[in-house]
Amino acid sequence: MAQERPDHLIINNPYVEPAHYWKRDPATRLFEKVEGRRPAGYVMATPGARSLDDLGVFISIPLVEKIRGRVSAWREAGYPGVTGTTKRLLQHWHKADERPDDRRFFYCQLDAIETLIWLAEAPEATRVGIEIPSDGGPFKRLCSKMATGTGKTLVMAMLIAWQALNKVADPQNASYSKNVLIIAPGLTVRRRLQVLIPALPGNYYDEYSIVPPGLAERLHQAKVVIHNWHALQWETEKDLARKKSVDKRGPMSDAAYARQVLGELAGAQNLLVINDEAHHAWRVPAGEKIKGMEKTELEKATIWVGGLDRLQRARGLLAAYDFSATPYVSVGKKGSEEALFSWIVSDFGLNDAIESGLVKTPRVVIRDDGKLTAELRSRFYHLYPHVKDDINRKAPETTTLPDLIINGYDLLGKDWLETAREWKRLGYPTPPVMITVGNRTETAARIKYAFDHGKVHIDELRAPELTLHIDSKVLEAAEEQDVGATEEAPDLEEDVELDVAGEGEVPTHHLTRIELAARLRETVDTVGKLGRPGEQIQNVISVGMLAEGWDAKTVTHIMGLRAFTSQLLCEQVVGRGLRRTSYEINATDGLFEPEYVNIFGVPFTFMPHEETGDEPPRPAKPKFAIEPDPAKWQYEISWPSVLRVEQVFKPRLTLDLTQVPVLELDAYETATLVELAPVVDGQPDVTRLSGIDLTELGQKFRTQKIVFETARDVYDQMRPTWKGNKDYLLAQLIRLVEKFITSDRIYISPPLFNQDDLRRRILITLNMNKVVQHIWEAIRFKNTETLVPVFDTDRPVRTTSDMATWYTSRPWEYTRKSHVNRSVFDSTWEASEAYELDRERNDALVAAWVKNDHLGFVIHYTYQGVVHAYYPDYLIRLVNGDHLVLEVKGQDDQQNRTKREFLDEWVRALNAQGGFGRWHWRVSKNPPDIRPLLEQAASGA
Repeated sequence: MAQERPDHLIINNPYVEPAHYWKRDPATRLFEKVEGRRPAGYVMATPGARSLDDLGVFISIPLVEKIRGRVSAWREAGYPGVTGTTKRLLQHWHKADERPDDRRFFYCQLDAIETLIWLAEAPEATRVGIEIPSDGGPFKRLCSKMATGTGKTLVMAMLIAWQALNKVADPQNASYSKNVLIIAPGLTVRRRLQVLIPALPGNYYDEYSIVPPGLAERLHQAKVVIHNWHALQWETEKDLARKKSVDKRGPMSDAAYARQVLGELAGAQNLLVINDEAHHAWRVPAGEKIKGMEKTELEKATIWVGGLDRLQRARGLLAAYDFSATPYVSVGKKGSEEALFSWIVSDFGLNDAIESGLVKTPRVVIRDDGKLTAELRSRFYHLYPHVKDDINRKAPETTTLPDLIINGYDLLGKDWLETAREWKRLGYPTPPVMITVGNRTETAARIKYAFDHGKVHIDELRAPELTLHIDSKVLEAAEEQDVGATEEAPDLEEDVELDVAGEGEVPTHHLTRIELAARLRETVDTVGKLGRPGEQIQNVISVGMLAEGWDAKTVTHIMGLRAFTSQLLCEQVVGRGLRRTSYEINATDGLFEPEYVNIFGVPFTFMPHEETGDEPPRPAKPKFAIEPDPAKWQYEISWPSVLRVEQVFKPRLTLDLTQVPVLELDAYETATLVELAPVVDGQPDVTRLSGIDLTELGQKFRTQKIVFETARDVYDQMRPTWKGNKDYLLAQLIRLVEKFITSDRIYISPPLFNQDDLRRRILITLNMNKVVQHIWEAIRFKNTETLVPVFDTDRPVRTTSDMATWYTSRPWEYTRKSHVNRSVFDSTWEASEAYELDRERNDALVAAWVKNDHLGFVIHYTYQGVVHAYYPDYLIRLVNGDHLVLEVKGQDDQQNRTKREFLDEWVRALNAQGGFGRWHWRVSKNPPDIRPLLEQAASGA
């Protein structure tokens, strides 16, 4: 088999059966173009693999392979066994010459609908041995696996036409139905699916000529109802019992439930059900908790499938047709074939779609000229593990982002800028779009602030009016539609005074939650669409997932800033950027021209999983519950939940440079060049790298600009508690920062970078957060008058009673004076310390103690410009009522000393506030020093 390097990954005509696919040779690591159709299935990482060289483990779908051959033979034979109506439809769908190119059906669409028809109408002799597994419920399910962007909505329209027209032609035939219930996973999808209602203008049946002349009028006899999954909810006996209403009616009957849900289909029998994004609709084992699965996702699955069960009992379901790009359930780190829907009957996955050019080719960043991970990957490949302590905390929007994130945005933004300029040159009316999928609301606000205030060094992205910050709370309100039309929403957006009347001086009004949700939803849904509110949006910042069904075609860049624990999640995020902008065929080779989406932070190749199946599992070590003991309530310890400590500064700032430690910046820690590789067959093709280079950024950053931006960032952190004139503060900071920047207190290695002015400016710019934090700490530790703790308003006080039960097989011992039943040890030193705290000889000093393990007592500190989480080892309540934070430390280093500086600041701020008693902190460097430390704290020394 001849190897060849692909010029691009598109090798198949989208209108005919795929004839080739790419496969990586394990010996050469090069890709081969293999004849034939790509086998049905997907690839997972080899257990224990840590390198991009891993070829993975292929998980096949044998049922699809068996069906494919028979459907192909049936097609070649002229569709024997089908009804006259079905035959007319199939012939009409295949008339390519009578359709413009943008209305032709792709092979994958025809293959999907033909498979469903074959299962229903082909002669029984050709279907011998084909058994579709059940999902364990009372109705039949069939799943079509189709990658995002391959047009599954059109297949749904073809399915409805086939079913409805056959029912109209033969009303007594129970194999068909003209009553259709479509369930969507959210309002975005529900609105997009309105094209499936025959009576509405712009429907797909007319737009794509799905029904041949002479049959169109009959299609109007079909009744199509489309619901968001929320419509399937019902009140259980527990729900009703919790109500304080005088209405004591019992749970709704199945018949009443069917009338409520079905509306105009309330009297219909034998319903045809279509589940869009059907990976949300699966049976949750009764009473079972599934590792890694969010509670809301479990609730959605239960309500979705449970509602269909009720409709089956009340009205009967002909079948449920499932459509999904990822029809398998992600259950945390457990990723095996058991999670795949067993009723999948056709498969056209993402690799097929890439090779046929139906979607953009995803390119992931795999290496750069900075520090690589232990797996020899770029840190931008999966950003979250490197910044999680910082972005998982509640922080004001003005809090600077980690340098690594800014570095990533600079690189991705520069590539976006080059794309935007090229699109403008070609006359595209809308800009390319960068999307960010973040981990929490506070992080999204910080990202928006960073773009709006020029902390990302791409000036063209500093455009608040072209940046869409999606407020997930507002969208959730829209999804559920459970708020009153007059309920205001100041808690959902700081500024909801929006101009709703148009141009000129017009009055504004305070938007209600419904109005705000509708406006945001309209903008989100119309990104990149001419003449609509989202037309010119170029930067989308979201929390969690963007809504499924979001069909923006202009996405060219994706930044992932959240944990990615499954392939399902990776593919869903990447899927938001896969829709093409153009479907024009190259007349020379009959293939689509390639389009790309560049991806940072989403590890879109394989995700590792735990089990191997190759050897007998070792017996698990017994696990023990660690939890508060109600019988020992007298040993409960409480502490304030402090988000951060703010400073009130002296009116005149000073800085002695001789007392400021040298800040060392390592060029190896900073990327100025990244390389991206297209992904196919689950692996990056490293022979087709494309690069992004930031070197030219140094030309625009003169020393004065660096000084001003550094001073501005320090100013943002000091401004909230500065009591004097703000202009005077900024002027002082500019002077102090310039003194620091131009001094020898910044050293860059290797020496070449320190001596070269251009390289030095680039490195300082890309490490701005480190510079800011370093000088800010130097200023604040020497110029602070008062410390002010800022408490978590949601949970200002936490206690040992709040600790959730957890389990461990690590060494442990019962405790005497700890509210927690067992103390768990990671070392003999820790055990010795705990035994000493629990000894009777210290009863005159120690009233209660607890090891800080799963308690949530955390102090955030900054080291070398990166925020870390610090969990001191022990909390102790002394007999005199004071509290002692005890850290156990053998060897010491600068990072540990920095931790203690922040711990000291935390304790001093709390003592100054005075509302939580007296607090102390100590460091134990040897178990025998515990008692003297306790005596010191008790005496206030």
